Amino acid sequence: MAKPFPLNPKNPERICWGCDKYCPPDAMRCGNGSERTQHPIELFGEGWNDWGLAAADRADKEPENKP
Repeated sequence: MAKPFPLNPKNPERICWGCDKYCPPDAMRCGNGSERTQHPIELFGEGWNDWGLAAADRADKEPENKP
């Protein structure tokens, strides 16, 4: 079973987010390249989980309010 993915970790720069092992960047065990995978909050900032494919899915499930 996969670990739940943290939405807003305290220090995302201390971990490689490339797999479920969440290794320190200087001891990556999965061999997922030579650099650590950044957390989405590092790439896209606050609210990264409010847009994209998941946001489109939520919009599809919301009822339309037509007069």
